[in-house]
Amino acid sequence: MKPFTNEPPLNKERTTSQVANAINEGWLEGGSFISSILAGTLLGLLADNWLGTGPWLVVIGIIAGSYSGFVRVWRYSKKMEDDPRER
Repeated sequence: MKPFTNEPPLNKERTTSQVANAINEGWLEGGSFISSILAGTLLGLLADNWLGTGPWLVVIGIIAGSYSGFVRVWRYSKKMEDDPRER
């Protein structure tokens, strides 16, 4: 027997829309993460070419971009944890 809940019965269109929105948000956040890493790498590469310092600034750019990407994902997950309806 199904327990009583105050939620309305699932509507297939509503559920499909929710899944599509969740997939869209996942792609956006994943793209944001990858873009942060690529931006750090590109900036490091450009700075290395400009200053002639070898691969050190590229490595620093990758690390900084990765950190920035993880911070973005962390903040997004915290926002979703606090209020899942605020998407």
